[in-house]
Amino acid sequence: MDGRVIRPGDPTLALALQPYLSGWPTNPDKGPADECGVFGIYGHPEAARVVYHALIALQHRGQESAGIVAADGANLNTHRGMGLVSDVFEKPETIQRLAGDIAIGHVRYSTTGSSRLGNAQPVVVNTRRGGLALAHNGNLVDAPAIRDRLEEQGAIFTTSIDTEVLAHLIVRSRAKSLEDAIVDAVSQVHGGYALLILAEDRLIGTRDPHGIRPLQLGRLDGSWVLASETCAFDTIGAEFVREVAPGEMVTISEGGKLRSRAAVREAVAPRPCIFEFIYFARPDSQFVGVNVHTVRKAMGRQLAKEAPADADIVIGVPDSSISAATGYAEESGIPYEVGLVKNRYIARTFILPSQAGRESALKLKLNPLRKVIEGRRVVLVDDSIVRGTTSRHLVSLLREAGAREVHLRIASPPYQNACHYGIDTSKSTDLIARGRTVREIADAIGADSLAYLSVEGMVKATGLPPEAGFCLACFTGDYPVPVPEEADKYALEGGCGCD
Repeated sequence: MDGRVIRPGDPTLALALQPYLSGWPTNPDKGPADECGVFGIYGHPEAARVVYHALIALQHRGQESAGIVAADGANLNTHRGMGLVSDVFEKPETIQRLAGDIAIGHVRYSTTGSSRLGNAQPVVVNTRRGGLALAHNGNLVDAPAIRDRLEEQGAIFTTSIDTEVLAHLIVRSRAKSLEDAIVDAVSQVHGGYALLILAEDRLIGTRDPHGIRPLQLGRLDGSWVLASETCAFDTIGAEFVREVAPGEMVTISEGGKLRSRAAVREAVAPRPCIFEFIYFARPDSQFVGVNVHTVRKAMGRQLAKEAPADADIVIGVPDSSISAATGYAEESGIPYEVGLVKNRYIARTFILPSQAGRESALKLKLNPLRKVIEGRRVVLVDDSIVRGTTSRHLVSLLREAGAREVHLRIASPPYQNACHYGIDTSKSTDLIARGRTVREIADAIGADSLAYLSVEGMVKATGLPPEAGFCLACFTGDYPVPVPEEADKYALEGGCGCD
């Protein structure tokens, strides 16, 4: 790219700017990048249009690609593309061509396989059962080994994503019904996943047995809807019904009849990902029965109790840390101020930075308010620190704006372990908290002081009993599903038969 100007309408714009577009999980230096978002609807005359609006609500979960598949009898009408939902479906006639009253959609941030059109979802396959489309949120830790076995048996792969591994397992099942074939498939894989499958006459949703990845069930004017987050229901005017339970499979067919069954043969303890509360989910979403904003604010309050600071103002990093910052301010009695303003129109026109220019990218996204910061002792509340690059830049921005002291407070524990269940984090060796003391991290970042929320305080802030259980692997190293020692998001790249 080397500094060339990318203008609106260039198809590479959204992907090229992906690390700089917003405060949502798109910047690997800012925080863990979330995997994907899925949405499905059964029995609506404008199914694809509803999915389009829902995907916009889920855009924060993935900005690399988007796609929709609609079933019109035996025809599966498909459109996928790179970039934001609004770019992929920019032309009105695109949605109009997606006829059918059943549809699923997907927004992607790559966690397995590279970011290219061939890996965009939903994945569509033709089978002896008819056409199938799959939209997957999560990551299968044993997908490379399973794919190697399938290739030895003659299977041909056209993508480098683990979703296609699931498709092969479903197609190869000798079970009589599609639902039984899905049970056969998911019983052979391990990891975190929320999976939507569209057939010619039905919509199926299932969730991994630990419930690591989220999946919600709702109703819209008599139609059933499934989504990664409840904020999508609010956008389209749907009513939230309940979460799909860990290990559950729901099938919607025959005029809207919903059937439920276990998709896994052995029950395990639920371990939903706690990072949905910390960073991934929108604050207006509900997760495990609790509002995300409420939990983030409680985390900020608990952080103030555990890690007080002698300061003049509290500010938060837009957007995911604002709730925690207000909670910290209320508990501590230190005034909350808007100290950082986000440039929300950075994608209108932009000169892509060279490698050297990336160091100043944060200044294009966040601007400090000097009149608020100058001469003040500042508590800066953020949701997490991954590599530490953004935290170091934030502290530098505040000092340049005249902050007398900068006390960094993190509304989660030290992030020390890579996630293998659908979150694109660095290798553990790249994480700044790995093998370093808090003081060493503070010195590396340049903060006057640094403190994290404890694991116990984080769980307490959810308002749920400790025995409810969460996946805390990124903090504690306790992985609910064993992972290979050398897990790699590009492990499926070789031999996929594509560019």
